[in-house]
Order: sequence, then structure tokens, then C-alpha cells
Amino acid sequence: MTPNGATIKAFREVRGHSVRRLAHLAGRHPSTITRIEEGCRGTTPETLRRIAAALEIPVEAITRENP
Repeated sequence: MTPNGATIKAFREVRGHSVRRLAHLAGRHPSTITRIEEGCRGTTPETLRRIAAALEIPVEAITRENP
């Protein structure tokens, strides 16, 4: 699964979360979230699941494989 950083950022902003807040909810470091959003880093399926859960959306909504 390849993360779609721009989509993650858009969902985060719609939810009113800062990078720090999303990182806390997902159990990841804020720099990890920033790098994923900027497209500088891929990630594991587990991290994508955690981000999706924190944003209360299906993981398919934040991956490039989403049709």
C-alpha cells in the first residue's frame, strides 16, 4: 500500500487535527506524519491503518491504490 500524503493531510485538516494531534492519535512521531504527508516517505500497512483509524476513515481512502 502506498500512502497518498496529500489526501491524508486533507482529511487531517478537515478533522481539525494538527500534525501533533494526528501523530498522538495514531501512536506515531509527528515527523513521521509530516514526511508521509509530504511524500518523502512510504510507510507500513500498520501505520496506514493507525492513521486511518485516527481519522475515522477506511484505509483505502488514503492510499494511492484507491480507484
